[in-house]
Amino acid sequence: MESVDFTGGLEQAWASFITFVPKLLLAAIVLVVGYFIAKLLCKGLDALLERVGFDRLVERGGVKRALSRTRYDASDLLSKVLFYTVILLTLQFAFGIFGPNPVSDLLSSLIAFLPNLFVAVLIVIVASAVAAAVKDILAATMAGLTYGRLLSNLAAIAIVITGIFAALNQINIAPAIVNGLFYATLAVVAGSAIVAIGGGGIVPMRARWERALDRIEREAPRVSERLREAPDRTRERAETWKEEARTIPRPQDERTFTE
Repeated sequence: MESVDFTGGLEQAWASFITFVPKLLLAAIVLVVGYFIAKLLCKGLDALLERVGFDRLVERGGVKRALSRTRYDASDLLSKVLFYTVILLTLQFAFGIFGPNPVSDLLSSLIAFLPNLFVAVLIVIVASAVAAAVKDILAATMAGLTYGRLLSNLAAIAIVITGIFAALNQINIAPAIVNGLFYATLAVVAGSAIVAIGGGGIVPMRARWERALDRIEREAPRVSERLREAPDRTRERAETWKEEARTIPRPQDERTFTE
C-alpha cells in the first residue's frame, strides 16, 4: 500500500499560494490604476468635445433626437467608447499577469474591435451633421422652387445612407452582405430607370422630359435669381445657426458617469 505524502502536497500548495498572491495583488493594482486612467481620459475627451462645440455641431443631424431617450449626448457616446476601450486594455494586461489564458485572447479580440466601433460612430454622427447642413443650405438656396425641398431631402438621404454603409463597412459586419446590399441598391435604382425608359416607356418618358424641360425653362429666371441670392441666404442661415448655438445651454464641465 502506497503512503500519501501529505507534507509534500502541503508544501506544493503553499508554494502555489505564495506565487499566486503577488500576481493577484499586482492585477488588482493594475485594475484600480487602469480604472482611474480610463475615467480621466473619458472626462478629458468629453470636456474637449464640449469645449469645441461638438454637440452643438451634430445636433442638427438628428443625433440629439436619436439620443433623446438616453442620458448621453454625442460627446458622451464617444467618451464612453474610449472609456471601455481603456478598461478592456486594463483587463487584458491584468489577466496577462497570470500567463496565457483564454480570457486574454477574448479581450484582445474585443480591443481590436472597439477602435473600429469608435470610428463607425463618428462616421454616422458626422454624416448626419453634414446631411442636415446640406439639406438646410439647399432648402434655403432653392426655397422658391417647387422641387427645392425634394432635392434637399434627397441629398440629405443620400449622404446619410452613404455614411451608414461606410460605418457598417468600418466595423466589418458581414462585409460581403453590406457591400452586396449597397451595390444591389444602386442596381435597383439603375435597373428601374432602364426598365422604365426602355421597357415600353420611351414615349411616356419623352413626354415627361418635354414637360420637365418646359418647366425648367419657365423657372430658369427664378433659378438665376435664387443663385444670385444664394450667398446672402447661406450667410443668413449661418447667422441663424450661430444664434441657435448660443441659446443652447452648455452642460456642466464635470459629469458623473455611472459605470
